[in-house]
Amino acid sequence: MFKFIKKRLTLPIAATILLLGACGNEEEGDTASTENVDFPNEEIEVIVPTAAGGGTDMVTRQLTDIAQNNLDQSIGVINVEGGSGSVGMSQAANAEPDGHTMSMVIAELAMYEHLGTSTLTPEEFKPVALVNYDPAALTVSADAPYDTLEEFIEYAEENPGEISVGNAGPGSIWHVAAVNLENATGIELNHVPHEGAAPAVTALVGEHIDAVTVSPAEVRNQLEAGNVKVLAVMDDERNDLIPDVPTLNEEGIEAQPIGTWRGLTVPSETPDEVVEILEEAFVSAAEDEEFINFMEQNGLGIQVMGSEEFGEFMDENRELFGDIIPEMDMD
Repeated sequence: MFKFIKKRLTLPIAATILLLGACGNEEEGDTASTENVDFPNEEIEVIVPTAAGGGTDMVTRQLTDIAQNNLDQSIGVINVEGGSGSVGMSQAANAEPDGHTMSMVIAELAMYEHLGTSTLTPEEFKPVALVNYDPAALTVSADAPYDTLEEFIEYAEENPGEISVGNAGPGSIWHVAAVNLENATGIELNHVPHEGAAPAVTALVGEHIDAVTVSPAEVRNQLEAGNVKVLAVMDDERNDLIPDVPTLNEEGIEAQPIGTWRGLTVPSETPDEVVEILEEAFVSAAEDEEFINFMEQNGLGIQVMGSEEFGEFMDENRELFGDIIPEMDMD
């Protein structure tokens, strides 16, 4: 069964590196030390596969502004849009594998092969660190005829295909989230694509659709204004932004946690010693008070994983999407 990995890095990376180095030197005497690696020796470039000014761009710029102090080297950010993120990430995957070109990767990386939109997969990268995760949240209008997840499901069972659920476009993470809900409950929903999560939320408030399955951050303003209500989050634990809202599991629904995420990677052939240096710098930056405050102010979830955990996380997501997407109606 799919097991979603969601836990913080508990051992400081610097300590881990020293520990591994010490063990290796004792047993074999030939383990490379990061202290002798000439990196970084020039400016680092991080490719953002989305438009400037968006959430992924803002998270990257805030994070790199802190991380460059840890690396004692400047970090530039460049936006390369297109192909739902695949253009920018492909460019990063094919860059010189010396650690000076990185990519902020997004959840769609684990989806492309299943959607048939790109051949790009997580295998073309070495993970550095995960820094953000936001679960899907089932949200309906304030005057909807259901106030709980149980009532929502009962209504959907009695009126198959009548509840219209907006998403951020065919095959988007929020489309997958709604299908995940269908699979877990056996209900039938009417999926309505939009040009992003924000237009879907606007349509919900305007009562053009009945629900959305987007992140808590994307409905926060409308929730505070009293225009919508959130019935459940698709995660293993409650969301800090909406702590009174139960998870699907709490409501008796055995559904896989699903959401959007952001993390740093380098090309697959990048030396491990370089990855360790970057991992230490970016994990430290993600746990910095300045970054934490920025994420909290913007309603974004902080989820920090080191290289190994992040790699496992991407593999598990790839497996999950491989189970869900082939069964989706993309029309």
